[in-house]
Amino acid sequence: MAEGITRRGQSWRARYRNPETGRQHEQSFARQVDAIRWRREQLESLDRGRWIDPRAGTVTFLRYFEAWEVDQVWTEGTRKAMSLAARSTTFGDVPLAKIRPSHLEAWVKSMTVPTERREHGLAPGTIKTRFVNVRSVFRAALRDGMLAKDPTEKIRLPRQRKREASMEIPAPEQLRRILNASEPRFRAFVSVCAFAGLRLGEAAALQVGDVDFLRRTLHVRRQVQRAGGGSVEIRLPKYGSERSIPIPDHLVQVLAEHVALGLVGEWLFADAEDVPPHQNTVGYRWRATLKRAGLADVRLHDLRHFYASGLIAAGCDVVTVQRNLGHAKSTTTLETYSHLWPTAEDKSRAAAATIAAEVFAPAEGTVRAEDA
Repeated sequence: MAEGITRRGQSWRARYRNPETGRQHEQSFARQVDAIRWRREQLESLDRGRWIDPRAGTVTFLRYFEAWEVDQVWTEGTRKAMSLAARSTTFGDVPLAKIRPSHLEAWVKSMTVPTERREHGLAPGTIKTRFVNVRSVFRAALRDGMLAKDPTEKIRLPRQRKREASMEIPAPEQLRRILNASEPRFRAFVSVCAFAGLRLGEAAALQVGDVDFLRRTLHVRRQVQRAGGGSVEIRLPKYGSERSIPIPDHLVQVLAEHVALGLVGEWLFADAEDVPPHQNTVGYRWRATLKRAGLADVRLHDLRHFYASGLIAAGCDVVTVQRNLGHAKSTTTLETYSHLWPTAEDKSRAAAATIAAEVFAPAEGTVRAEDA
């Protein structure tokens, strides 16, 4: 009789022990061959590190998520985004072990079609964000030994537009019109987004002490995030985003004029009650400014692209652009703006043009034959 296999009346019982936990597991079968096969598979899974606790098969996706999220060190914004993604799934009540790629495909499909609550399907970028968040749950379950395989692998998502096609960079003339149309108290806010590349939340959280007028440097030390009930929450910037940015004389002058208006308390762009402006307030002022400028379809975030494109056009390297924008990784900078950097072909053509100009340009003091 095979080791670990015993007969009990008309059934065969297979047993094995997990050496890591010391717990014994067993299961009964009508046939001895099935008991032997099951025990062999379990032992092989232990050897290869792919063993799954038999009890894990009853845990549903949402139940696991709710238990897992408690131990995560997330910001409130991340927690809300993760919860939204997890609860939007169509397989929340399905046991983890029974979730197949087809479940994921059906969920992705459901996000592309209209519903009673939304007139159109979700944008490809939104779908990708939710999918990535849900995938992180499955990968955590995989690490915890709740799954043998990640069902999110090789799932196809709706195609997104290429960054170079979807990215809108305002022209200098457009930005000039926006600044001219800005109210005095809002002009400096627009300027720090356009000439220092700050995100909306970073600009809203600036204090007077963050501006070093002597060294022409702007320090990004915190950000504002929208909270419930129209309130705001102050927290550290995104990972890798705390930074010091060299700023041009023009921006220094604009900020100095803003301070001279006498509207500044603790916060550089404070509202009447000396609190940082809420995202909704900034959005209202931006839309009103665009209307006065006679422009549409320009986002405040496009000013960050305007700043990045200017750095790249001036010959700044990837690391410099990364640091000024506050990207955690240079790969993020490259993925976002790689199409703006000159290619090897562009550089070769420019170098060849310089060489040709030196050869064909008449030397100083040279007399051409027809002038002799």
